[in-house]
Amino acid sequence: MIISHEHKFIYFKNRKTAGTSIEISLSKICGEEDIITPLPPADEKIRHNLGFRCAQNYKKPRDKWSRRERWIHFRKGKEPRGFYNHISCEEVSQIIDQATWDSYFKFTTERNPFDKVVSFYYWRKADEKYERISDWISDGGLAQMRSYDLYAIGKLPAVDTIYRYESFDFFEKDLTEKLQLDEPFKMIKYKAKSNSRKVRNYKDVLDEKAIELIKIAFAREISLLGYTL
Repeated sequence: MIISHEHKFIYFKNRKTAGTSIEISLSKICGEEDIITPLPPADEKIRHNLGFRCAQNYKKPRDKWSRRERWIHFRKGKEPRGFYNHISCEEVSQIIDQATWDSYFKFTTERNPFDKVVSFYYWRKADEKYERISDWISDGGLAQMRSYDLYAIGKLPAVDTIYRYESFDFFEKDLTEKLQLDEPFKMIKYKAKSNSRKVRNYKDVLDEKAIELIKIAFAREISLLGYTL
């Protein structure tokens, strides 16, 4: 995730929505005081080679440490977890000051859940263990796929805009306008983890059971953004 004081925005990184490419692209316009969370080493190397800002300022401010966190640091020398890759709106709202939370432009990206689940399935190499994706889902495969809960607080979305993975041309144009950038914002031509997927059309992978399970698991996203199979 990224908090830019330079351009007054907060980007929340969703899973399997080109989040790493977005983070790297946004790093280009970040300033010295902005918060940028670490990426995996290979992706961080890409960011470094491009000359963009890398992970910085992501540790939790000491004035936000709880009494327990202070005790653990005193006894074990362990600092509390600060900002991290897939941190939620709720967590960030408890760390930063209210004025920043209220005034900064908050956004994330979302993807058709049927396509996103298939992408996650191959990325986790679940196809090497499960013959059918519905078996993997039934076995708890979606447990790590935080989505709606990542960009909501309580039952309602807490971001100002949810951009669609399927409409990155609009994303680039709209972000340029909203942040009042001097130059058009452009996504870098880099797709992290793009080689893991073996089947491109998600409809070729999903059986009826998988479709119904995804509809249940992602009912809020489907209702909010009108996604269909």
